[in-house]
Amino acid sequence: MFVAGIDAHATYSVIAIVSNTGQLVAGPIRIKNTQEDRLNGLLGQFQPLEVVVETSPAWPWLFDRLQGQGIDFVLAHAKRLRVIAESNYKSDDIDAELLARMRLAGLIPEVHPKCIEQREQAVLLRNRARLVRERTRMVNRIHAQIHNVGLHLERGRLLTQDGREWVRDVAWPLLGAERRLFIDMQWALIDQIVPMIRTLDRRVEHVGREIPAVALLETVPGIGPYRALLIATETLPITRFRTPGHLVSYAGLAPRSSQSGLRPIRHGSIPAGANRWLRGTFVRAVVSHVTHAPDSWLSQSYELIRQRLGWQVARVATARRLARAVHAMLRTGEVWHDEPVTQRN
Repeated sequence: MFVAGIDAHATYSVIAIVSNTGQLVAGPIRIKNTQEDRLNGLLGQFQPLEVVVETSPAWPWLFDRLQGQGIDFVLAHAKRLRVIAESNYKSDDIDAELLARMRLAGLIPEVHPKCIEQREQAVLLRNRARLVRERTRMVNRIHAQIHNVGLHLERGRLLTQDGREWVRDVAWPLLGAERRLFIDMQWALIDQIVPMIRTLDRRVEHVGREIPAVALLETVPGIGPYRALLIATETLPITRFRTPGHLVSYAGLAPRSSQSGLRPIRHGSIPAGANRWLRGTFVRAVVSHVTHAPDSWLSQSYELIRQRLGWQVARVATARRLARAVHAMLRTGEVWHDEPVTQRN
């Protein structure tokens, strides 16, 4: 058994290969990313072989290139590799060898490497999210100008024709020439972005139709084509998560826990270093679900928690329950039910 640590960069990679006894048998060797034959020739000398690569923009091409060659690919969570990150002396050679030795010691925090189809879906989803974020920033800038003259307009209304007419009729006389120009420019930018978002929305629906799990997730009130595709992209195959708790933890919806000595376990805030895309989707889905299905068991659960602990805690706690329900749906293939399983039985 051999382990190859690869420190991958944009133009080259450094490879160090260690045997199961800890002996350095090859490298560190620097190979240009264009020298595919040289890379295959080096790795082909050692079988069976595991390859360890840190998460970075360079790992996908290595993953695609090594698939089908009988090599086990291990993707390491870069932020959790504290030994490398906090090293006093860093070099590509040291990092590559250390990756291999940490794998032998069982110290590599693994990340699921997405296949090329899921990576393409992630690019589509993140592209749309960035455009929506930019549109929101522009809308907020217009709101700030309106607030500066003592006026207020409801959120969301500014993107409608009625909202623009209100600004022209009510706010315009109170705004100076520079503020008017600023708002006109923001509207012009919004008008350019909105058609792009609509194009991506159609693309999301088209891609989602090819994935059965997306249609299943869309049966949940509050989860539309975009959120369904995002959940599918970030969680499939669902067999990665042995229990609903594993999915909850991966989504960053489980609070931190600490325990020392004879003291009881204390639960704190939710962790920051989790899948923020998945966490945000579940939390926002709860808000939409409560609006569109106020009588469902999930909405009733949200309301009970909100009355006791407030809406912020209620959203996260309910998102945690939604994640558990999604896990069950994806494992069983059963559509959403508005009543809990105990009531249906």
